[in-house]
Amino acid sequence: MRVTFRWKTGGLDVAGLATTIGASRLTMGGLIKHLAGVEVMKAGPEIDGSSPGEPWASAPWDEVQDWDFTSAGQDSPEQLYALYDAAVAQAQSRLEAALDRGGLDQRIALSDQVDLEVSLRRNLFDLIEEYSRHLGHADLIREAVDGQVGLDPPYPEAS
Repeated sequence: MRVTFRWKTGGLDVAGLATTIGASRLTMGGLIKHLAGVEVMKAGPEIDGSSPGEPWASAPWDEVQDWDFTSAGQDSPEQLYALYDAAVAQAQSRLEAALDRGGLDQRIALSDQVDLEVSLRRNLFDLIEEYSRHLGHADLIREAVDGQVGLDPPYPEAS
């Protein structure tokens, strides 16, 4: 799902990242920043209580509703793609380390805001579910931007 999301959102300029459809204010830039944050949270604070780092730690979550979605318009395409790519790379590394430490059934704290323990397996399912929800949004927005449609990124032809 990460690969498909990166393909659906890839290569857009400022206008493409800011495109909305219908009555929604949702943008590709907002989706990129939001899923970068989801990656960071699922592979950090929700596993071991660590700080999410910046820009997440100092974001005005209580003052600005949907900060990750709405603040993306202030970021350049390069900043958004770098933020997302770094978040995915860090999440992959941290999730692999967590699996090595205790497997999928180890108990983790869901977050510092919710007094609930779940398994690492549940955490990963939640990550997949978050991508599933937003890939549909990305499909619609990308088609409105430049007509790109499809389920999967193009694969090189076998020689």
